[in-house]
Formats: sequence, structure tokens, C-alpha cells
Amino acid sequence: APGSINSRKRTRAMQNEDGTTVDLYIPRKCSATNRLIQAKDHGSVQINVAHVDANGTYTGAYTTFAMCGFIRSNGAGDAALTRLWEEKTRTELRGQ
Repeated sequence: APGSINSRKRTRAMQNEDGTTVDLYIPRKCSATNRLIQAKDHGSVQINVAHVDANGTYTGAYTTFAMCGFIRSNGAGDAALTRLWEEKTRTELRGQ
């Protein structure tokens, strides 16, 4: 019976426009520690850093960094973001 305790629980799968089943949750990795950011990590953030030209005008591009709650709770988020940005700009300058 539909209201009985033993009735089967129906799970709905998430599907894209083509009808292909896709995951409901795609985990992220912390950019600073490479730790997997858990779904229950409510202290985690994802930050988009805008790219600007020589005049300081937004170019339409950005770089995304994800920070886990562990880094932020230790007060190391600012230092980690600065280190990540410096590493990114250093590698881009080497490539040019």
C-alpha cells in the first residue's frame, strides 16, 4: 500500500536535457589543500577573481578558487588566496 511503512521509497534521478542521468552532487576540491570539499562543509566558499586590463576594466574573464572550511576556520584563507593567485600569475608569465 502506498502509505505503508514497508512501501518502496522511490528515488528520482536527475537527468539533463538529453535524458542522460547525471549526479545530483559534484564534489569540489579545495584549491589550497586539494582536500575534497564535503557536501556538509558549510564553511566552504567559492570565489571568482575577476581579470582586469591595464586600465582596471573587467575583461569578462575570471579565475575560480574554492576554499574549504578548514582553511577558513584556521584563519588562513587570505594567505592561501594570495599564494594561489601569485602562483597562477607566475605560471602565466612563464608561459608568455
